[in-house]
Amino acid sequence: MFTAIIIITALGLSMGAMLGFASRYLAVEGNPLQQEIEALLPGSQCGQCGYPGCTPAAAAVAEGEAAVTMCPPGGKALVESLAELMGVSIDMSSVEEKAPAIAFVHENLCIGCTKCFKRCPTDAIIGGPKQIHAVFADACTGCELCFEVCPTECIEMRPITPTLQTWYWPAPISAEAA
Repeated sequence: MFTAIIIITALGLSMGAMLGFASRYLAVEGNPLQQEIEALLPGSQCGQCGYPGCTPAAAAVAEGEAAVTMCPPGGKALVESLAELMGVSIDMSSVEEKAPAIAFVHENLCIGCTKCFKRCPTDAIIGGPKQIHAVFADACTGCELCFEVCPTECIEMRPITPTLQTWYWPAPISAEAA
C-alpha cells in the first residue's frame, strides 16, 4: 500500500512538471493587437457585427477583414478608439449613436413561437413553446436579434430607464459650447 502511494505521488509530480514545462515553453502567443482591440470592444457577445462574439470580431479587425465601424453597441467612441489604434481615417457620418435599449415582450401579442429565444445570445428571454415569453432585463444586451425575428412584432426595444444604481451625473457643458 505504501508503494502505491509513492508511485501515485511520483506520477502526479512528474505529470505536473511536464505540464508546467509545456505551458512555459510550448505556449502559443496571441496577436497583441487583437488583444488590445478585444479590450476596447464592449464584450457583450451580441453578434450585431456579424461575428459570434467579440473575440472573433477583434481577430477580424486586427487582420483587416472587418471595418472599425462594425460594432454598433460601441458607438462613436469605440470607432474613434479603433481607428486611432489601427491608424486608419474614418468617416464618422456613417456611424450611428444609439441609446442603450433592452427588449420588452408585449404578452398580449406573444404567441410562443420560440424564434426570439433561439436567437438571443445571452439567454435573456424565457418561455417555452406556445407559452408567453418574458425578458430578463439584467441579461439583455440590446442586440435586437430577437426584435428582428419576431413574427407578431410583440418585442419592443425600450430605452434603459435610469435607476439609483445606473444613474450618473452628466458631464457639464462648457461655456464655449453653450
